[in-house]
Amino acid sequence: MPTERPLGAVVLAAGLGTRMRSTRAKVLHELAGLPLIRYPLAALRTLRPAQVVVVVGHQADAVGAAARASGLPGLTTALQHQQRGTGHAVACGARGLVDFEGDVLILYGDVPLIRTETLAELIGRHRAEAADLSLLTIRFQDPKGYGRILRAPDGRVVGIVEEKDATPDQRAITEVNPGVYCVRTSILLPLLDRLRPDNAQAELYLTDIVGLAAQGGHRVVTVATEDPMQVAGVNTRSELARMETHLRAETLERLMAAGVTFEDPATTYVGPEVTIGPDTVIGPNVTLRGKTRIGTGCRLDGTAYVVDTAIGDRVHLRFSCTSESAEIGDDAIVGPFARLRPGTRLSPRVHIGNFVETKNAIVGLGTKANHLTYLGDCEIGPDSNIGAGTITCNYDGSTKKKSRTVIGARVQIGSDTQLVAPVTVADDAYVGAGTTVTRDVPAGALVVTRAPARVLKGWTERRRALAAGTSPAKATPAKGKTTLKAAPAKTRARRKR
Repeated sequence: MPTERPLGAVVLAAGLGTRMRSTRAKVLHELAGLPLIRYPLAALRTLRPAQVVVVVGHQADAVGAAARASGLPGLTTALQHQQRGTGHAVACGARGLVDFEGDVLILYGDVPLIRTETLAELIGRHRAEAADLSLLTIRFQDPKGYGRILRAPDGRVVGIVEEKDATPDQRAITEVNPGVYCVRTSILLPLLDRLRPDNAQAELYLTDIVGLAAQGGHRVVTVATEDPMQVAGVNTRSELARMETHLRAETLERLMAAGVTFEDPATTYVGPEVTIGPDTVIGPNVTLRGKTRIGTGCRLDGTAYVVDTAIGDRVHLRFSCTSESAEIGDDAIVGPFARLRPGTRLSPRVHIGNFVETKNAIVGLGTKANHLTYLGDCEIGPDSNIGAGTITCNYDGSTKKKSRTVIGARVQIGSDTQLVAPVTVADDAYVGAGTTVTRDVPAGALVVTRAPARVLKGWTERRRALAAGTSPAKATPAKGKTTLKAAPAKTRARRKR
């Protein structure tokens, strides 16, 4: 039976990545919406390592923050002040494992598609065969760029030679080292201390610990993998793009097998943390990122950008909508051309229509805002109706504080209304079209502001004459100003219909 020992991990993430032609650290470049560093950390989560040390260097604070965003317990960072090679980087990380005795996984932060199952197999073989050092290997027809595995005639691993230091015969070897190790702590630090920069790069090579372990009589075990994408590193932007294509196809296949329909997989982009329920249909040109969750029986018509949004069951997201850090309740209808900003919470059966924007808005059960409206920093009760052109005026321009608007249940807000916060419109109130509300409205009340409409007879003729530089024809002077009377109630009702 394998010996169960504590598990730790060192993840190398200190490099800049010069071939990316970027001022940004390589592991901060994004794959499917997440920094590269997040992927190997996600693979470690199920293994429940007691300690994880991420070795940082270039843009150390930003890389450390991206690593901590994974939420992996027991994660710390170790700074590699000078990049003196992979062996030096691991030494920096291994010394960050405090009072730790057990097995240490060594991973690269720019190898994003390594799977938990592969790591578990490596650990299992390492322990089952009582190995001191174990590593993954893979065979490539064209092994360019990789260190070659050196074996004795009896098949034992005796070392690894980097390509720049290899002889022509050694370069012909097709079994290579992708750089994933499991090592007992009792030998790791002593081996790292013996590394010397006697190579073409004048660096401390991590790969040299394999030869040193073999020379010292320690048991070295290899575990072969056949999936090149799992162990592929990202060194250039073209490699990043190819990996994006591979990961996207893999993600969509998994979701389609689980009952999700993608009308155009070629234009659909789904992040690795997104979940989608069965019988949901995703239209073309849709991007789903972050921790977005979509329920069952939903429809996204297309051209949508959704990030960190929780979408309930049977939700219809119409054409061309965006949503970020929002919640959408069951049976809601959103769009077309709607924008849900952070803090939006839509209850079930809410309708948010075309050209409506919400932000920090809590919208109650069955409430509708169907046209051309801004709802910011507000709370709206159930079964209310927000007319076209309504604005919650929540910012006075002088402070960072946003005032709040509260609208009760069964409230009718007429078109072209401005609600100047802080203000409350109580239950069952009516707000007439074109009203500016600056004071609280009591329950069941009607609030309306109306300036009398005036008719200035002959005004158009006089304006046109002035524009043309001629005298207007003499018109019969109007006796005073004419005030428009309100249309009879029946006429207004017909117009409303």
